[in-house]
Amino acid sequence: MFGITLRKLCLTAFLTALLAAFGAAPGICEDDQSTELAKKLANPVASLISVPLQFNYDENYGLSDDGEKFYINVQPVIPFALNEDWNLISRTILPLVHLSDIPPGNDETGLGDITQSLFFSPSQPTDRGLIWGVGPVFLLPTATDELLGSEKWGAGPTAVVLKQTGPWTVGFLGNHVWSFAGEDDRADINASYMQPFLAYVTKTHTTFNLNTESVYDWEAEQWSVPINFQVSQLLKIGGQPISIGAGVRYWAESPDAGPEDWGARLSLTFLFPK
Repeated sequence: MFGITLRKLCLTAFLTALLAAFGAAPGICEDDQSTELAKKLANPVASLISVPLQFNYDENYGLSDDGEKFYINVQPVIPFALNEDWNLISRTILPLVHLSDIPPGNDETGLGDITQSLFFSPSQPTDRGLIWGVGPVFLLPTATDELLGSEKWGAGPTAVVLKQTGPWTVGFLGNHVWSFAGEDDRADINASYMQPFLAYVTKTHTTFNLNTESVYDWEAEQWSVPINFQVSQLLKIGGQPISIGAGVRYWAESPDAGPEDWGARLSLTFLFPK
């Protein structure tokens, strides 16, 4: 019941914002500032405050392929200027999760584990136009149920590098997390996350994104390889810039009893440029 309510509320909020946004479309985003804003959206370490809400759906979990997972990632990005040359970019992923028949006969809704990344990044690109950032990543066992999280504390390094040339952005973001504390009866975490990404921004500030969000579990020796394609549009509602997107995901590889075939993603991002 709670999972169905969560899905209905989130989809209703997204569709309401979508309809309102396209109703406001004639007056939106036609200046150079909006072009720069669209390019910053494609840069994970841009000096831009943003609050993305990412709605995801995957299915075919479990040996019987009956399991479903619906989750919302709340992903605030907050930059801090350390001095004229360096920024600190805080990227948080807070998942709200609903599991249906995972494992069979069980439904669960609640908060998952939070991932917190901090990137130390130069305020200007290098002479060759590279933008980069490095820092720590932390896994916090905030899940409200054992089915929704790892019950482990984790940490490790994270890094991102990208280049923006004209309307194109190409880059790579990755991290590695080891668990160092938590419940002894839960599996240790030793996982590498790899996200190569490609984005193209049109003159009307439509962005086409292609990426993978691959994870290799060194303990289980298993890959998770979802390939994501998404189209998003920069808009303004009452002067507030937002980005709305929709896309699909194909699971090229997944763990035993993991998701299979196709998934879906919707996104709604609130932007707060300086």
